[in-house]
Amino acid sequence: MTDEKQPTTIRTAAIDDMMSDISYKGQILARTNKLDSAISASGVMGFALGLIISIVLVMIPALLIGGL
Repeated sequence: MTDEKQPTTIRTAAIDDMMSDISYKGQILARTNKLDSAISASGVMGFALGLIISIVLVMIPALLIGGL
């Protein structure tokens, strides 16, 4: 009986290792997907805000110096 339990334990350990790897990869994939989704959702707002700030930072000194 001891001989029969050992191979089962070894096979179970291998399956547990594979399941742990699959679970880890699934968590990484889910985290990456959430991060990409958040970046794409806030990307347009960030681009618009950056554009406005850059225009203000260029126009105010140009107006003060009299270049325009």
